[in-house]
Amino acid sequence: MSTRKPASASKIVPTFWDDACKHLVKKDRVMKRLIPQYGDACLETRGDAFVTLARSIVGQQISVKAAQTVWDRFAALSRKLTPGAVLKLKVDDMRAAGLSARKVEYLVDLAINFDNGTLHVKEWEAMSDDDIVAELVSIRGVGRWTAEMFLIFHMMRPNVLPLDDVGLINGISRNYFSGEVVSRSDAREVAAAWVPYCSVATWYIWRSLDPLPVAY
Repeated sequence: MSTRKPASASKIVPTFWDDACKHLVKKDRVMKRLIPQYGDACLETRGDAFVTLARSIVGQQISVKAAQTVWDRFAALSRKLTPGAVLKLKVDDMRAAGLSARKVEYLVDLAINFDNGTLHVKEWEAMSDDDIVAELVSIRGVGRWTAEMFLIFHMMRPNVLPLDDVGLINGISRNYFSGEVVSRSDAREVAAAWVPYCSVATWYIWRSLDPLPVAY
């Protein structure tokens, strides 16, 4: 795909990253300070649409660390996490991994949507961000935040601004407003300087809050 290049056998990184960093350093005083702190580190994807969405569902409303713990337990339930494999898992085992009853329902529904072919997976690359979001939010448990995480971490779309993300809002508060409460309008105003690389700036804002890279 034109927006990706291989990083290793299992990871893919965006080809636009260097250009984005140059743009952001030039346009934004906070990015000029943040970006050099993280060297060559950048956004990565595992290249699996189902796994990315499943990880996003697991991570809803819990910390990055807690989400990783639950995900590791959930992933250990099957040799390979495919939609078909998830549909074969026992609910009790999924709950024992730390998933709420609702998240179990969401993950099963996601697996069904992938397994029965109702999603236009092969067409996503040619679709706009908004069209992909509209398709994904039709799945139970996939709201706008989850769809936007998918756009960033799987589709590698460069200009996604996830205003429903608590980390992004907190990071903008801390880095631009000395910790004061930030509205969505304030966040949009800050992000105006990030266009057309809001995804990249968001990633650096996340890193400023947590040294562990965010990944789905």
